[in-house]
Amino acid sequence: MAKVKQTIYDILKGKFLVDENAFKNWRMLLFLASLALIMIASSHSVDKKVQKIADLNKEMRELRDVFVATRSDLMKIKMESSIVKIMEEKELYIAEKPPQKIIVTN
Repeated sequence: MAKVKQTIYDILKGKFLVDENAFKNWRMLLFLASLALIMIASSHSVDKKVQKIADLNKEMRELRDVFVATRSDLMKIKMESSIVKIMEEKELYIAEKPPQKIIVTN
């Protein structure tokens, strides 16, 4: 039990960083620190990508709304009644007699 206490006490004091086998310990600590930095950088990168995806989805919804509104306006403009109204403003009217088919024979 005393050996375990001494080992824990040595770890808390940091003796494993200054004894004769410290090089192995430092290498492991540097490796773990670099892994932690890579994980943090990766996490930030993922957060940026998620934010960009959310922004693009919002923009897509807005563009879809504009598309639907424009298509609705186009349908209204293409209706015969609106075309007749526009043509009457230009003093062009619908013919009272239907057109006749002309047949040319040789």
